[in-house]
Amino acid sequence: MVDGGGESSAADGLSTEEWLSCAQGLVPRALGKAREVKGFPGRWKMIISKLEQVPSRLSDLSSHPCFSRNALCKEQLQAVSKTLNDVIQFADLCVKEKYEGKLQMQSDLDALAGKLDLNLRDCGLLIKTGVLGEVSFSSAAASSCAEPEAAVHGNLKELLARLQIGHLEAKHKALDSLLEVMKEDEKNVLAVIGRSNIGALVHLLTATSPRIREKTVTVICSLAESGSCENWLVSEGVLPPLIRLVESGSNVGKEKATIALQRLSMSSETARSIVGHGGVRPLTDICHTGDSVSQSAAACTLKNISAVPEARQALAEEGIVKVMINLLDCGILLGSKEYAAECLQNLTSSNDDLKRSVISEGGIRSLLVHLDGPLPQESAVGALRNLVGLVSSEVLIWLGLLPRLLHVLKSGSIGAQQAAAAAICRICTSAEMKRSVGEAGCIQLLVKMMESKANSAREVAAQAVASLMTLSHNCRLVKRDDKSVPNMVALLDPSPHNTAKKYAISCLTLLSSSKKCKKLMISYGAIGYLKKLSEMDLAGAKKLLERLERGKLKTLFSRK
Repeated sequence: MVDGGGESSAADGLSTEEWLSCAQGLVPRALGKAREVKGFPGRWKMIISKLEQVPSRLSDLSSHPCFSRNALCKEQLQAVSKTLNDVIQFADLCVKEKYEGKLQMQSDLDALAGKLDLNLRDCGLLIKTGVLGEVSFSSAAASSCAEPEAAVHGNLKELLARLQIGHLEAKHKALDSLLEVMKEDEKNVLAVIGRSNIGALVHLLTATSPRIREKTVTVICSLAESGSCENWLVSEGVLPPLIRLVESGSNVGKEKATIALQRLSMSSETARSIVGHGGVRPLTDICHTGDSVSQSAAACTLKNISAVPEARQALAEEGIVKVMINLLDCGILLGSKEYAAECLQNLTSSNDDLKRSVISEGGIRSLLVHLDGPLPQESAVGALRNLVGLVSSEVLIWLGLLPRLLHVLKSGSIGAQQAAAAAICRICTSAEMKRSVGEAGCIQLLVKMMESKANSAREVAAQAVASLMTLSHNCRLVKRDDKSVPNMVALLDPSPHNTAKKYAISCLTLLSSSKKCKKLMISYGAIGYLKKLSEMDLAGAKKLLERLERGKLKTLFSRK
């Protein structure tokens, strides 16, 4: 029998069964020595109570079918043996009163109780979590299988198991190995990682060692970005420690934690939880002080949260409007500016108080300046569309809204063009503004937009043109466009997915006073469409049909 914790060369060659025998022999010696101690009675009573639990844990461990085939068992028995030897040594010191100082000994005994706790916990984990059987099975399969992938999976499962047992330094080494593996072979790591491994990683986020926290959050960031572990991460409680790292971690820790939150916040339920755990304030702070990557990730996370209507008030209370306008003006990366525009669009989608807040903080000017940049304009135009109804036409013209809308209609994405057309619908509340929009050159672009493949784009373009045409000056501009009548007639298509037909009827009705336009409508098949729409009782269809049919009869009689 080796009387030691694996220090001697003889101990290195012991089998798992021999280490079990060693540990079982040390337990009664440790208990006997501990009961002889008279000093520090409270601490030794706690140590004795933990020692009394060791035999049953060793029995559970040794009765597992995979006991002798698993390296983790041997390592665990070595750790238990070392702790038991420590108990014997400290008991001798206390009995002989040969310690340096009372406070130091109290601290040493507390650390000793912590080691016993860890040993008991790790023995339990090896049994309860299935780590022991899982690792043994995968290792056995790997050794008997010619497939390299089986060997890789076996090694990975053992590595992941090491995150759950042992002292912090051992887990630190396991994290180093895991990070190396993930750099080369993240796919295989994702294939074998289980919920218990995720739970162990989340637990390490609260470790006392800053180095361990930093490496752990790097692993968790990769897992979150993979898109395959979000539910496990959240259910294992990853949000509070991630938020604390954003708040007070190292630069690397803040960056990785913020990126992880960015990915997790794509779920509306998780976005609400981030708010509930107090995550908004640290994220807004990162928008002010973080480096470029952290700032962009924080802005995206806040944008994701702003997509949840019930979270917007909490964002407003943390000053989100000022933060996003500042990012729109001064964001380090172009992506941060775009996230800020999207966030403002979400915030102003329905809440008038938030709309007024954006306006009062100078948000309209910042959004307009953003339109002059190289980024996609859809979100900025969408935010402007939400705001224009609360601002006078004179102010909008003075700020230069119309040239920017014209630019978007000419060269923006289809989404940006839709938002621009919707903005035009909202600002055209007066004859003066309608004339300004017409003179700016928007009508021809809106008519062309009616040819879009996207039904929503055709609808909003037709709606904008119908609104503008109520001014006779604009109606004449529409008549001059050769594409207007054919495009509008095409929008009379009675199919259910065509939601632009009611606006097309309004536009064509305004043009039907022109003989030339009526002839064009008839030649492009408007009567056939209108007959079907009349049967559907669509407003204005029957009246327009009668006008066209009267015109057709007059033409027929004049020919005769």
